[in-house]
Amino acid sequence: MTVNADPREIAKFSELAHRWWDPESDFRPLHQINPLRLDWIDGLAPLHGKRVLDVGCGGGILAESMARRGADVLGIDLASKPLKVAQLHAIESATPQITYREVAVEALADEMPERFDVVTCMEMLEHVPDPESAVRACGRLVRPGGWAFFSTIHRNAKAFAFAIVGAEHVLRLLPKGTHEYAKFVRPSELAAWCRDAMLDPVATRGLEYNPITRRYGLSADTSVNYLVACRKAP
Repeated sequence: MTVNADPREIAKFSELAHRWWDPESDFRPLHQINPLRLDWIDGLAPLHGKRVLDVGCGGGILAESMARRGADVLGIDLASKPLKVAQLHAIESATPQITYREVAVEALADEMPERFDVVTCMEMLEHVPDPESAVRACGRLVRPGGWAFFSTIHRNAKAFAFAIVGAEHVLRLLPKGTHEYAKFVRPSELAAWCRDAMLDPVATRGLEYNPITRRYGLSADTSVNYLVACRKAP
């Protein structure tokens, strides 16, 4: 089976792995948005006592925070350096109930179908060759009645201006080349993939950045960054 990953993307994040947990590094936006997405997930699908899978976990920022909310978390990624950083940080921070594996989401879906109460796949779909395959695998991994959460970037002129020109070149919130416009995903595309994966989109939120206050916030505007919550039929 062909692995659904771009070697250039893996290399890009591997080179920065040692800075993953530095809140003033290239990963500063992830640190800033994490409390927002964590609270949104926990509000819809209370994490305490749940079995949770974080797909494309990277250095473990979201995975570790979900474990601290009382979830039993498995984080998976295909970049070995960020995974090692995640494992070390979990040990250093004495975070219980968290494990990491280097495995493709499609392979895990074959191995552990319908084993998870909650599956998160955040800021990953715009970095893989076949995002629909990843969504389909997430659908297979969620148990009936469970939740799946996705976040990605809209494909339109505003998203190009804000997420690439603004974020990477003007404000320098992210390293140049972090995103490729052609890989952005329209909400309608993601919703169709979710429904095909037996996941019903039930809530969406936009993620906005205020360059004056230098803060992020959730909103109803899904024209650039957005999050989608789905339920799998019981």
